[in-house]
Amino acid sequence: MPPITIRASRDEDITAISAIYAHHVLHGTGTFETEPPSPTDMAARRADVLARNLPYLVAEQAGKVLGFAYCNWFKPRPAYRFSAEDSIYVADDARGLGLGAQLLAALEQAAEAVGVRKLIAVIGDSANAGSVGVHRKQGFSHVGTIKDCGWKFGEWRDIVLMEKVIGAGSTTRPE
Repeated sequence: MPPITIRASRDEDITAISAIYAHHVLHGTGTFETEPPSPTDMAARRADVLARNLPYLVAEQAGKVLGFAYCNWFKPRPAYRFSAEDSIYVADDARGLGLGAQLLAALEQAAEAVGVRKLIAVIGDSANAGSVGVHRKQGFSHVGTIKDCGWKFGEWRDIVLMEKVIGAGSTTRPE
């Protein structure tokens, strides 16, 4: 089996990224979107992340994109500029390969390299054991659960908040 590579995303990855995300929108509760965005929308979202000098990564095997991860500022106000929210999505046929953990570890390193000091996970659906588990394994701590704040697939859904200090965290003054 060819090795899995984690690398910076490229423009030509958008079709695969869009397909992976569409599956999660239509069949999962990890995102509270209810209509899959078009590849054009996904390209614009990626461009926005990259314009902020934040990482947008893919997991690839034998030329096929199997998952993606990125982070974006947790909130738009300047005081939040060291805290970013992570997003990780793996293709349905690539689940169970450890890609989520690999993507999250690589994302942490890339985020730290651009000055992020805290990663925040806003996980759709408290029953989303896969996402909660991968974050816990990577050292994220549970911060809280917001009950019944999303309506998807005919049910109220919670969100789980988790956090992880990366790099110097709050031990030093930012530059």
